[in-house]
Amino acid sequence: MRTGLPSTTFADVTVLDLSRLLPGPFCTWMLADLGARIWKVESPSGGDYARWYPPLVDNRDGGYGAFFASVNRGKQSIAVDLKDDRSAAVMEGLVRCADVLIEGFRPGVMERLGLDESQLRIWRPDLVYCRLSGFGQTGPDAKRAGHDLGYLARSGVLGATGPSADPPVMPAVQVADLAGGALQAAFGIASALWRRERTGEGCTLDVSMTEGALHLLAPMLGTARSQSRPVRRGREMLTGGLPCYRTYRTADDRYLAVAALEPHFWAAFCARIGHPEWAASGLAQGEEGEEVAAALAEVIASRPLAEWLEELREDDVCVEPVLELDELVQDAQLVARNALHPATGLPRLPVGTRDSAAGEVPPLLGEHTRAVLEEVGLSAAEIGTLLKAGVVAEVV
Repeated sequence: MRTGLPSTTFADVTVLDLSRLLPGPFCTWMLADLGARIWKVESPSGGDYARWYPPLVDNRDGGYGAFFASVNRGKQSIAVDLKDDRSAAVMEGLVRCADVLIEGFRPGVMERLGLDESQLRIWRPDLVYCRLSGFGQTGPDAKRAGHDLGYLARSGVLGATGPSADPPVMPAVQVADLAGGALQAAFGIASALWRRERTGEGCTLDVSMTEGALHLLAPMLGTARSQSRPVRRGREMLTGGLPCYRTYRTADDRYLAVAALEPHFWAAFCARIGHPEWAASGLAQGEEGEEVAAALAEVIASRPLAEWLEELREDDVCVEPVLELDELVQDAQLVARNALHPATGLPRLPVGTRDSAAGEVPPLLGEHTRAVLEEVGLSAAEIGTLLKAGVVAEVV
C-alpha cells in the first residue's frame, strides 16, 4: 500500500490564487505539492510584495527573493491589473476555468474590484471560493489591517506564550498565518472539493486567521474553564507550568527539551539522571513544582548538551535536543525520512509522498500570462490589446 498522498492527488484541480505574502501562498504551495495547478494572479506593478523581501536570489525584472521562492515553487504567474475595468474579461476567463479561487484581501476589496461572489458564481456556479483574512468577513473589526503577530495577540495565543514573569514571547513560526490560516484554508478547500464531487455544489469559505489561532487554544481554554480560572501564561500544563515539560539550559548554553509528561517517562528520566526521589513530582505545580524544576535546572546545567544526548540516547524518556536551524540537515531522523528537499533545502509536505509535484523554482512575474490567457480562450489580438494597454503584463 502506498504511504502518503501521491503528487497527482489534485492533478485535475486548477486554483486561481489572488493572495500574496504568506498565508494564501503557503496554502496553495501545499496544494501544488499534491498536483494542483496554481494560477497566481499578481499586479503588473511589482507583483506579490513578498517577491522583493531580501535576500534576493533572482535580480531580473520580475525576479524574487528567498522568502517568496520558499512558498511559490511550481506556480504559474499571471500579471493582471485588477483595478482596471478592462481586466473583467481576463478574470471571467480565469474563473470559468478554475475549480478554486483563494484571496487574502480585506473584506470589501473583491467587491470593489467587481469580483463579488454573485459575479463569480455567474461565471462558475460550482466554484470553491476561499476568503482568507485576518478577522473574517463580518464583525466590527473585519476591515482592520493586520499581520500574524496582531492576530495572535487578539486570539489570546500571544498572551499565553512565554514565561509567567516576562512579556509575551513572539513565536518563531507565524502560527496565525500558517496553522490558523493556511492550514485551515487548505483543509477547507480539500473538504469543499470532496463535497462538490458528491453534490455538484460550490462553497464559500470564510477563514479568519484570528479565529484559526483561537481554535488551537481549545485544550487550554477547556482546562481553565473547568477550573473556573483564567489561563496563566507560563503556568499551564503544556506552557512551562510543570517541571516535567520544560526546556533546560546545558553547560554549553544549549538547551534540552524535557517532555516527559507521562509519569513512567518522567520516572525513568529521573532515575537515569540520578534523582529517583523526583519521580512523584513531575506533575507538581506551584511551589513544589518550581523547587523540582530549579533543582533539575542545576543538574542539566552541569553538563554540555552532547554529554546529555549520549547519556540518554538509549532511554525512552521523551527528551530531545533543541536544534538550531542549520543543524537540521544533519539530523539523522530527518535525513532518513528525506524530510528536506535535496535541491531547495525546504521541507517536504508531510502528508505527501516524496515526489513533490511543485517543482523547484518559482515563476517570474507574468511569466505565464500569455500562455494561460490563450488557454482560457482569449485570442492573440485580445491579449495584444490588453498588453499594450497595460491591463496585463508578461516577461519580455
